[in-house]
Amino acid sequence: MMDVRSPLAGFGLCAALLLAGGCSPSDEKKQATLEEKTAQFEQSLDSIQDPKLRDAIADLGGSLLLLERAQLKLANKPIEPEYGEDSLALLKHYPTPQALVDTYINGLFVLRKTSHSDYLTDLQPVFPFNFNLPDQFPFPHSLEWQSVTLSNHKVIPFQPEWSETDPGIQLSPSSSNLTNPDDLTVTYPFIDGIETENKSQPQPVSLKGTVEVIAPGNVLTFDLSTKDVGHPRTEGAISVNLLRLEKNYAEIELTNSQPLAPQVGDESPNPLLVQARNSTGQFLTRSGSINESAAQVAFYQKQLAEMQKQKVWSDALEKQLSDEQKAFEHQQNTHYAKVYFNGLIDTLQVNVLDFSKATVTRKDLDLPVLRFDKNSLEKTVQALPMPVTVYDDGAADWLKDATLTEDQLKNSVTISQSVEDASAATIVFDHPFTFNDDLVGAERNSTESPVTFFTADEKGERGEPIELPTEAFELNPARGTLTYDLTLFPENPAYVVGSIPLFLATIEKNQIDVGTLPKGLSLKDNALVVDQKAFPSDSWRFYAKDASGHYLKEILAVSHRAAEYGTALFDVHYFYGQPSALESYQRTELNTVQYGFEVKLDKPEGK
Repeated sequence: MMDVRSPLAGFGLCAALLLAGGCSPSDEKKQATLEEKTAQFEQSLDSIQDPKLRDAIADLGGSLLLLERAQLKLANKPIEPEYGEDSLALLKHYPTPQALVDTYINGLFVLRKTSHSDYLTDLQPVFPFNFNLPDQFPFPHSLEWQSVTLSNHKVIPFQPEWSETDPGIQLSPSSSNLTNPDDLTVTYPFIDGIETENKSQPQPVSLKGTVEVIAPGNVLTFDLSTKDVGHPRTEGAISVNLLRLEKNYAEIELTNSQPLAPQVGDESPNPLLVQARNSTGQFLTRSGSINESAAQVAFYQKQLAEMQKQKVWSDALEKQLSDEQKAFEHQQNTHYAKVYFNGLIDTLQVNVLDFSKATVTRKDLDLPVLRFDKNSLEKTVQALPMPVTVYDDGAADWLKDATLTEDQLKNSVTISQSVEDASAATIVFDHPFTFNDDLVGAERNSTESPVTFFTADEKGERGEPIELPTEAFELNPARGTLTYDLTLFPENPAYVVGSIPLFLATIEKNQIDVGTLPKGLSLKDNALVVDQKAFPSDSWRFYAKDASGHYLKEILAVSHRAAEYGTALFDVHYFYGQPSALESYQRTELNTVQYGFEVKLDKPEGK
């Protein structure tokens, strides 16, 4: 059966549908209308006898309702700034899109993950770039695993899901790890309901698969603001028209007078990657996007209406709908996007991936399965050769908090309350985790901090202090929480006054040339070896740069120890690239900063 949803499959609404925003009365009315429309649509499906027709109508109608729901949620999300990284920063480090593709493919390796199970072994493909929705790897790509070769030379084919009835060793996607969807699991069989000893089983040695990436011939960047609304900007065959620019969203139309390159085939790659900055100059995260223009939505609504007139699904109907769809798409020489952001937009950066020329890279993979445990009892440094260079674009921003001041730390604190449980009401003093916190470590000891609860006076302002037993409240500086038991209070508190200790490291920064490394530091290819006696990891951090002056991305780190829970001997940090200079950061002091507070307490329900 034809998938009539296919043009709607690229809505990219996963994020949008998770939003929960407050609604104005008019929006509540729209929401109620939408719920009513959904109920009527679902009811109408019950009257359709032909299952193929019912499925086709359910798919297309459901997608259109989904779009409406997303539009409503996106329009009503509170506009609060949330910052992210430049999603095209990585492209700026490579001379061509193809060089980025080669780095992506050649930097891929496979780790065997540590397992506490005797019948499961997890394999983790490690990519040189991390991508989070909605800014996935910007070029169309696919990765298909084929088989794993075991230490006894047996080849286990990949299967899309684990089978309960298969008595042999299996290779399938890992069902337990949603954060790494590319992870795989080698599953060994049960014998008479008893798990067999994993060590006696043949172990995974190499993983085979194929990877394919389509690189655009060119990537163009247009910087736009409100003055560009309605004034198309053209470069070669590419024309970008900013239709609207509102507080938190932009509507853009892209025209490419050149057709898609034949190598792109049936792919419909998204050519628009839109980013926004607010007045601080920082990039805002996206909250969702609508990629279907009003004309496209009207066309699919028309197709749905035609389908709803039918009694049965037929080949003739399928052909008619397919022909109409192709004819409509053929007329569409523009690409539309309405992109929403978390925060007020000051300027836009519209990146256009030009697929009128494209390069397809296909590669057969035969990757050794490597094992790097976080803690190792090995006395030698294991090599992890890396043929590619990848930079850490977030490092400079992360490291700026090495010079965090008392005032900056205090000003970053947010206070929240929970009074749902009267016997364990809590106040949380929170602040964003920074590089400074990382170097503070676990040493968060502090003397008792004074805390006093007060009643309210007749004006509702702070009244008399309340005498309390010591067990009535507990301040936990390490967690930043104040917990109190209202059942032990002789009267309801209205205010709490006191101070809670915050912890601030004094951090000393130094530059080290790799040609003159001090005793306790050594470099073996792309691995930095750090003697833990000279540079203990609780108070030292190291960052590497290559000859370009950019920070290198760390692949992984291993702590070598004398015994399983014993003394750390040396740490090894592996990098994507060849370090030519190091930056060291040492915590020289740990300071306690008293954060004074007066909090008006929320009242428990019914009080």
